[in-house]
Amino acid sequence: MTTAAGPTSGTSTLHLPAGTTAAGPYALEVTPGSAGWEHSSLRILELPAGGRHTVETGPDEVVVVPLTGGLVLVCDGETLTLTGRRGVFAGPTDFAYLPRDATAELSSPGGGRFALCGARARRRLPVRYGPASGVPVELRGAGRCSRQVNNFATAGVFEADSIIACEVITPGGNWSSYPPHKHDETSAAETELEEIYYFEVAPGPEGQPGLAYHRVYGTPERPIDVLAEVRDRDVVLVPHGWHGPSIAAPGHDLYYLNVMAGPGPERAWRIVDDPAHAWIRDTWTDDDLDPRLPLHAPARAQQNGATRP
Repeated sequence: MTTAAGPTSGTSTLHLPAGTTAAGPYALEVTPGSAGWEHSSLRILELPAGGRHTVETGPDEVVVVPLTGGLVLVCDGETLTLTGRRGVFAGPTDFAYLPRDATAELSSPGGGRFALCGARARRRLPVRYGPASGVPVELRGAGRCSRQVNNFATAGVFEADSIIACEVITPGGNWSSYPPHKHDETSAAETELEEIYYFEVAPGPEGQPGLAYHRVYGTPERPIDVLAEVRDRDVVLVPHGWHGPSIAAPGHDLYYLNVMAGPGPERAWRIVDDPAHAWIRDTWTDDDLDPRLPLHAPARAQQNGATRP
């Protein structure tokens, strides 16, 4: 259960390096129990070519998002074929929605990696397919704060009971999740939401590993203090507090998947900026959007005329 100050307050328990949360068939598993909260979850499933897996959703609704590769999914008598994509920097993907209290059979003819984004659900909605062509791509910010948001399962875009999920692409050298903001209270200005950040970092030209930085900090009443150097496939948990920026190192484009849910009956993403940094938004009116956006391949690959994921 979440305490008044959140489940934890330090970097060591909120920054989860790649591999440290592997469990059974999952390369990454964050549950409400392991996170110390009540609503949001994320699993990363890796399947070899021809691999199969059974998902029991239990009390959660689940959005299945291909990170690499494609998938065939059978649930509630429906068969959905997800084309998927070469990788997270290759543009939006199609996806599938699974209701609570369901059994789904997943198979991947060519193999791949798949995010199972979960949230506790009160209603049982039908199985559905979300086409990549229907994913709104938002270009947010300007200048070195330019980033791209793939709003595949946000409120007002895709119907769900409680989950809110999106992907953010930040070109190397840029800042995103900035100005720092929070959504940990229920009010006219905020909705209370737990949030998971799952990161992937584009490698250098010869496969050199990249890095990024992510900040979470709290208030005197609810302290939290995270400054994490994140690497490819790391996770940062945000139980409460101001979060941002997410900073992409020069030369390494940054991807993160956000999964959010909370206790309120309203499914909405309302945030407030840290007043100390909110002024930065006014400067964007004089800046152009980063010309590397929209990004449908790593910026370095675009510049070189290549198409690798």
